[in-house]
Amino acid sequence: MNTASYSPTTSLTAPIGPVRLRVAPSPTGDPHVGTAYVSLFDLAFVRQQGGQFVLRIEDTDRVRYVDESEAQIFDTLRWLGLDWDEGPDKGGPFAPYRQSERLDTYKPYVERLLAEGHAYYCWCTPQRLALMREKQQKLRLPTGYDRFCYGKTREERSALPGFSETPVVRMLIPDADDEVPTTFTDLIRGEISAPRPDDQVILKADGFPTYHLAVVVDDHEMRITHVVRGEEWISSTPKHLLLYRWLGLPEPAFAHMPLLRNENKSKISKRKNPAARLMWFREEGYLPEALINFLALLGYPPIVEADGTEREITDFAEFSANFSWDKVSPVGPIFDLKKLGWLNGHYIRSLPTGELADRIIEFQVRAGALPTTPSPEQIRLVRAATPLVAERISLLSETVDMMAFLFTADADLTFDEDATAKLAPNTAEIVDAAVAALAAVPEWEHGAIHQALNTALVDELALKPKIAFGPIRTAVTGKRISPPLFESMELLGRDSCLARLAKFRATL
Repeated sequence: MNTASYSPTTSLTAPIGPVRLRVAPSPTGDPHVGTAYVSLFDLAFVRQQGGQFVLRIEDTDRVRYVDESEAQIFDTLRWLGLDWDEGPDKGGPFAPYRQSERLDTYKPYVERLLAEGHAYYCWCTPQRLALMREKQQKLRLPTGYDRFCYGKTREERSALPGFSETPVVRMLIPDADDEVPTTFTDLIRGEISAPRPDDQVILKADGFPTYHLAVVVDDHEMRITHVVRGEEWISSTPKHLLLYRWLGLPEPAFAHMPLLRNENKSKISKRKNPAARLMWFREEGYLPEALINFLALLGYPPIVEADGTEREITDFAEFSANFSWDKVSPVGPIFDLKKLGWLNGHYIRSLPTGELADRIIEFQVRAGALPTTPSPEQIRLVRAATPLVAERISLLSETVDMMAFLFTADADLTFDEDATAKLAPNTAEIVDAAVAALAAVPEWEHGAIHQALNTALVDELALKPKIAFGPIRTAVTGKRISPPLFESMELLGRDSCLARLAKFRATL
């Protein structure tokens, strides 16, 4: 094999027996949607091949570490159905699965690299490194460590400026270009090239390994066969291949997924786009199956039917059964929320009414719109109202506002200014006629309610339905737009509707 390149021995399409893939998020805040994106593709391949999927927590960045982030990673991946076979919460044959609990694992590897001349100590302070980079930039030189500490003993280095008592350990990148594997084969992109690395830090002053060392050691120790990650890590692959080579470890296959992008082609980030937060999708009321379908379409072509037509609706089982790395697009996909909204609406309307009602109840409990333990009456109202809203929503969150009038006490109902501002001048007359008609309805069901109001307002007052029923809708729901009016009134009951009409009439 050419010493400057690497090609995986695995086929792109043929089954290769048991495989092991991992997703390795860092607990530095709300989980990124990219974690689910990579997990989906990992798990699809693993389940197809009969292998194992590993969740590893890469928590070596102690400065940015956030306590609750790990639990959020667990919760959101499970919500999406992207469950793992081994991980911090489940254990497994290669535990522990948190890098902070594996510090002793990395020490022998660092000591070996130092002993064999592939790494060296660096005592430079952050201030000295900043000045070095500033000088390089002014001279328009490539930025990178200048090896000021290389070849020096601690005593020799301590006599020079910019000395730190606690050193880091750096890789010693070979000077000869043909000894650095800057070209390698990627399962998605074929043969690609990456920049020549500089002497990267592999062990920090706090004793924690950097990503570059930890990922190589852990992937080897955990028998990972395929490393799947975002394309931003392409530039780091030569460093990792050098470490595999120096340590005499078998190299995995690499697949670098295209980055998710905003409409302006910029990388999607949590600082600028709320949709980069994986938890945001649950908070907004997206269904997990819709998000899974959407993420699959971002990096993979639609299903082609026998007649040549394309079908975008798919589920995990179908995606996994047909998965192949050579079909993954290397082009960064646009994160189109309109497309996701369309998919979510499709899945909402595909659910049986009872299951959709259960999803709505669960969402409203999480959102605080319903108590942790809803009452039987609240559950009844949601189940009865679900068919009324199913065709009108694309997000579960929309049901909170649509159904709020059902759970509001008559005395607490308020009327939107937007609704009252657009009412007809003779609204008082309309409400009075409606109250008289509704009081006489023999059986309180939506058909009879519709007939009574239609006779009193449309026939007798000669009003158009929009003019006639607008004030009634505002009075009983507080809003200009609501679920179907007469069915909503049936759910509220006669006494509640008449009480609300009376309250509304008093404001006119």
